[in-house]
Amino acid sequence: MDTKTRGYETVQVHRFHQDHSEDEMDYIVQEYPVALIYNGISHAVMMATPSDLEVFAKGFSLSEGILQSLNELYSLEIRHNALGVEVDMTISSRAFMALKEHRRMMVGRTGCGLCGIESLKQFYADLPLVSSKVSSLWLKQIPNAIAQLKARQKITELTGGAHAAAWVVQGQIVALFEDVGRHNALDKLLGHLAEQKLNVAEGFVVMTSRASYELIRKCAQYNIGLLATISAPTSMAIEMAKQLNLTLASFCRGDSFVLYTQ
Repeated sequence: MDTKTRGYETVQVHRFHQDHSEDEMDYIVQEYPVALIYNGISHAVMMATPSDLEVFAKGFSLSEGILQSLNELYSLEIRHNALGVEVDMTISSRAFMALKEHRRMMVGRTGCGLCGIESLKQFYADLPLVSSKVSSLWLKQIPNAIAQLKARQKITELTGGAHAAAWVVQGQIVALFEDVGRHNALDKLLGHLAEQKLNVAEGFVVMTSRASYELIRKCAQYNIGLLATISAPTSMAIEMAKQLNLTLASFCRGDSFVLYTQ
C-alpha cells in the first residue's frame, strides 16, 4: 500500500517512563488537506486522512446534497502533490448549477461557527425527513455492534487517533471506515454504501465519536434511520434528529446506551 494513502505513518519519538527514557518509532494518524474540485472549481478543502479518498469524495458529494445520485458523477481523479491531495470531479450541469447555490449557503463544521450563511433560517432550510423505518431489533443489536468496533479499527489500533463509522446489518459490522475527522469517516462510509448500492433500510450506522449536528444532517440526507454513537450528543444533534425523524442513540458502551430520539 502507498504510504501516502494507508492512513498512518511513523515518526521517531523520545518516550519517557518513570525511571528511564528511550528512542523509538511511533505510529501517527495521517492528516492532510484534501481539496474537492468540481468541474475545475475548488469547492472545499477538508482536513482528512488520505485513505479511501474515492468513497470519501462520493460520500461528501451525496451527503452535502451536491449530487442526487452517483449517476451525476462523470469522472473522478485523485492527485497527490507537495501541498496535499486534489480530488478532481466532473459532474452534471444540473449538479454544478446547484453547487453554485450550495456554495453560498454552506454551513460550517462543529467548532468553526456557521460559515457562509446569511440567516438562521438558512440553517434549518431544506432538511430532508427520514422515511426509513427503524426496527426495534436494531436497538438490541447496538451493544453487539459496539463490541466489534475495536477489532475492526486498524488505524486506531496503531495510532489511537482516528474515528470510525461502521455499517451494521443484522447486528454485524459489514463495512467500516476510519478518518481523523468523524464527519469524514461517515462520508467514506456513505460513499461506500452508494458505490455498492446497499439498501439503507436494512441497517444502521455506528460511530466512535460524539453525535454532532453535521452527522445527523449527513445521515438524514442519505435516509439512514438510526445513528448510534459511543460518546455524547450535542443539543443541536438531538434537536435536529427530532426534526428529521432520525433515531439517535448515544453513550453506547458495553451493554447500555441512551436513546435520545425515537
